Amino acid sequence: MRKVVGGIGRALITIGLLILGFLAYQLWGTGIYTAREQSSLKANFRVELEVAATTTTTQGKPPPTPAPPQGQPLAIIQIPKIGLEAIVVEGVTVADLRKGPGHYPETPLPGQIGNAAIAGHRTTYGAPFHRIDELLVGDSIVVRTIDGNYTYKVTEQLIVDRHDVHVLLPTTIAELTLTSCHPKFSASQRMIVKAVLEEELSAEPTVSTVKNDSKADFQSGIAEHKPGTGPLFVWLFAAAVVGVLWWLAFRRWRRWTTWVAGAIPFTIVLCGVYFHIERLLPTSY
Repeated sequence: MRKVVGGIGRALITIGLLILGFLAYQLWGTGIYTAREQSSLKANFRVELEVAATTTTTQGKPPPTPAPPQGQPLAIIQIPKIGLEAIVVEGVTVADLRKGPGHYPETPLPGQIGNAAIAGHRTTYGAPFHRIDELLVGDSIVVRTIDGNYTYKVTEQLIVDRHDVHVLLPTTIAELTLTSCHPKFSASQRMIVKAVLEEELSAEPTVSTVKNDSKADFQSGIAEHKPGTGPLFVWLFAAAVVGVLWWLAFRRWRRWTTWVAGAIPFTIVLCGVYFHIERLLPTSY
């Protein structure tokens, strides 16, 4: 009986540790993926900026640049107040926001006349908008695009229901809307930061060619098709095999080197398990 109770206790402790490990992966491990994506996107986008500068110098000012394909770099957003500098990608699906802040395709591009909107995480995947609640009226937001640099001044911060999309509706002036989840670690509401273009500090705004759709939805990324569970079961099987081999080896050679030698491959396959579990979740924050 004592052995049974002891076995149940060890099993519960193991499950608890695995759950804590997943929480740690959500909060910090996902940031590693985003950092890698941001590094690659920044390198590619800076090349595009250099090419655009050369074209402007030799051929005059070109027409407004169209939006890039989904998931590709669109702009660099800088918010000095909160120490943010990040690449903005086109799109707000779950996959897009894993790379960094994402531009709502239904809205004008930053620097165009109308209500340009950008979404970003607050607690996972690098949490680019973690501190946007600190932004106050008058704070600056700088967006650098292929067409020029645009400085916006914060005019308002508000909290809305996650289904309330009026903050994404079209406007007749150049505005910027930042959206993120609220409160932190929850997706029940949305934090909104509104800003207007400071024309004297910016390149000339252009006319948008995008039809701003009043149906643009905060939930567009959440509704995307989820991957199948097949890869998850493969990783779970791999984790079970590695875990059992690690346990058997440690029972035979009870040395710290054996523990470390088993911990490394088990941690690797466990991260694979966490990655595929996270992809199946309804949303991230």
